Amino acid sequence: MTTRIGLIGAGRIGAMHAEHLAALAGDGVELIVADVDAARAAEVAEPLGAAAVADVDALFAERPDGVVIAVGTGQHAPLILRAVEVSIPVFCEKPVAETVEAALPVLEAVEAAGAQVQIGHQRRLDPGHREARRAVQAGELGWLHTLRAITADMTPPPVEFLATSGGLFRDCSVHDFDTLQWITGRRIVEVCARGSNRGDPAIGAVGDVDTAHALVTLDDGTVATVSATRYNGAGHDVRLELQGSAASLQVGLDDSYAGRSAEAGATFPAGPVHRTFHERFAAAYREEMRTFVAVVRGEQDSPCTPAESVDASRVADAAQRSLETGRAEAVRR
Repeated sequence: MTTRIGLIGAGRIGAMHAEHLAALAGDGVELIVADVDAARAAEVAEPLGAAAVADVDALFAERPDGVVIAVGTGQHAPLILRAVEVSIPVFCEKPVAETVEAALPVLEAVEAAGAQVQIGHQRRLDPGHREARRAVQAGELGWLHTLRAITADMTPPPVEFLATSGGLFRDCSVHDFDTLQWITGRRIVEVCARGSNRGDPAIGAVGDVDTAHALVTLDDGTVATVSATRYNGAGHDVRLELQGSAASLQVGLDDSYAGRSAEAGATFPAGPVHRTFHERFAAAYREEMRTFVAVVRGEQDSPCTPAESVDASRVADAAQRSLETGRAEAVRR
């Protein structure tokens, strides 16, 4: 079976997806790359033996079997809608749109068309997170009493990006909000958040914080903490700790853990540490594209629907409101 996948966007994320899709050539995947910069599209496509087209219009004229959207957030909703209108399955990086309100017409169109749309919450394809979900659903941990989620970047992204990212909770912690709900099968109903800015003053000048913590309450009363920072100099650290009445489990606690033990004689972790989210989730990103091809072929449903992604964004919005008001905020649904 030959499956033609069109990739829109040849930047850093797009180039990574292109490599992973090209690696599926032996499974019958053919890649077509488009970008606003035609030369950049050709530069990404040529070493991979993929085709490049002049622009997005040319890509849609090719009538690919599926479309991967890896461009700026402002173009997510229009491109998803364009693909849905011509019955092409879609993979799109998160978020669905710049705001929850802007995403609502997309949710309506996807539901009305019965379209297959996969949103890029890659942690759902990460082996450790998937094992945690399996263990929780199987009841192996007993009832959960404490959950701790950490996302710590080694270095901050450019301030120019942060100025339009929507804030640390919307850009970064939204992944933790999504995985907490996905793994537990519960919804977050309330958030109490605090943040600080002790790094680059320019981050504060664009209205963001470089470190933040949120206490969240799930709909069954379980509490969880979500922590994020842009300045974890030891390395990129993404972990999730689940403690239950019968057992505990940690995601991301391996030899690449970006920390060291204070105990005498301890040799864990052996290293090397992850330096970027690309390294930390390399296996998840590969699996993300393989899964999307299976979605396109009708072999499975989307592992993360637009509605689920938007729900995580609603939690992030509540966290941002709490950060600004200093009060606990209910998640608005």
